[in-house]
Amino acid sequence: MRKHSATPPPHPHPADTPSGVFAPGHLGGLSHYLPVELVDDVLAESRTVQQRLRLLPSRVGIYFMLALALFPSLGYVRVWDKLTAGLPDGDHARPSEKALRDLRRRVGPVPLKALFEVVAGPLGQPRTPGVSYRRWRTVAFDGCSSVKAPDQERNLNWLGRTRTRLGWAGYPMIRLMVLCETGTRGLLGAVFGPAERGEGFYAQQLLHLLSSRTLLLADRGFDANDFLSAVADTGSQLLIRLKPRRRPAVLAVLPDGSYLTFLGPQKVRIIDAEISMTTSDGQRVSDHYRLATTLLDHRTDPATILVRLYHERWEIESAFYALRHTLAEGQVLRSADPTGLEQEVWAQLTLYQVLRAAMVDAVESVAGTDPDRASFTIALEAARDHVVRGPGPLQDSSIGAVGRIGRAVLAGLLPKRRLRTCNRKVKAPMSRYYSRLTDPRPRTSSAIETLEFRVFQSPSAQPPPKSTAPTDGRRAGRGPGHTGEGQRNRTLQLMRTAPEATWKSCDLARSLGYSNIHSFRASMKRWTAEGLIRKVGRGTYKLEQAWGIADLTDPVSR
Repeated sequence: MRKHSATPPPHPHPADTPSGVFAPGHLGGLSHYLPVELVDDVLAESRTVQQRLRLLPSRVGIYFMLALALFPSLGYVRVWDKLTAGLPDGDHARPSEKALRDLRRRVGPVPLKALFEVVAGPLGQPRTPGVSYRRWRTVAFDGCSSVKAPDQERNLNWLGRTRTRLGWAGYPMIRLMVLCETGTRGLLGAVFGPAERGEGFYAQQLLHLLSSRTLLLADRGFDANDFLSAVADTGSQLLIRLKPRRRPAVLAVLPDGSYLTFLGPQKVRIIDAEISMTTSDGQRVSDHYRLATTLLDHRTDPATILVRLYHERWEIESAFYALRHTLAEGQVLRSADPTGLEQEVWAQLTLYQVLRAAMVDAVESVAGTDPDRASFTIALEAARDHVVRGPGPLQDSSIGAVGRIGRAVLAGLLPKRRLRTCNRKVKAPMSRYYSRLTDPRPRTSSAIETLEFRVFQSPSAQPPPKSTAPTDGRRAGRGPGHTGEGQRNRTLQLMRTAPEATWKSCDLARSLGYSNIHSFRASMKRWTAEGLIRKVGRGTYKLEQAWGIADLTDPVSR
């Protein structure tokens, strides 16, 4: 790669329509979102402007990389022909594949990454349907590990091989992590790397994009105390599904059935809910959700509303589908080295984001239109058509503010989304994921006739029922009220009556009616490890300060 000077040489000021050697530097109707001035600034900032102006300037290289992402199944020269199809004859050169490969190497991945960081961000206005919940913009984290790279030695050295249930995967995999605006499916940020690193590792790199104006929706893969605390430190609100093994202790019970607790140092509200649906064929399916949220006030944020809101998290799955299967057509990436792979992925992400921007601009031009009704396929095909037509649309002011791509989107708006359900299938023979043979949902897509939500009452602290079982041995005192959540919550409730006092384990067991003192002491040891109580002497315990609150009249106080 040729070294670049610190100060790039001047080049002709771009006109409305690029000409000469810059003529192939366009993206049809999408050039409105990626103007040449922006591309030139990114190149200058990354010091990748060409030293000498020849037939393939760096600006053209940026648009060429984006065009490669727009036409993933075509070779270099065919993609170049797409860019130049609408140009006057003789106004451009037709380089060889080697020259185009050299252009990619010269430009590198840095300007493509910088370009994505410029266009990434919220797309919808707060008033746009589905974008916000109250004053917060809803966003979601998730990862995708199905981005396939060529099976080349340099790629393997970076990404390694992926092990599946039946052996090794045929291609190295890239794990892509994005922060997505659920209302528009636009991207606020993205990182990627080897799939061997977990989603939490990559999500940590995107936490700086959260703020006091966002509400993060996340699935069980992000259920970790450190991660929840890191999200809370950004000022963002949180609504996350907990793992089934999470059984938080009860700090305070709220009237809607939810309750307050601590997950690590973070005070949260727990909602245990059952979601039941009846399909058009009469089948009834139910599932249990345990959600944790930093929205602590049950009066402004009822439990049933938050359960419905959590469903918005699935919008990020539609974003991945559009990115991997509609835009990239499920193709393996082109590059045989990590530098080229980085360049390709950043180009794909940039192209995806500007397509979403065009779709959002279109639907927002018609008040009350939900971005869900905009078709990504229509926008993509319109963008491909206008690349072939050339850069002429940049000067056409008669098509309206939404542009020609936006007009195509509005002409093909989808109907209002129907409620449907289907079980999740693993179709890839070498997938790492197991098929859920016990999934109760129908095998084919079925319409949902009714959808019901039931919030469970928090774990009760009622006195244990008298057991008729023998009390000698390990099963003594193991009735429903003696073990698990009920035992822990009743113990904490009793200790909170005197939060500064020290308590003997034998006195606690006697007061609560537990006859098996050895089993109770083992539970006390477990609660100490969970951070609920602390041991201050032999058989003597005291509530941790956070759990020893005496006044619960204001359950939403932090």
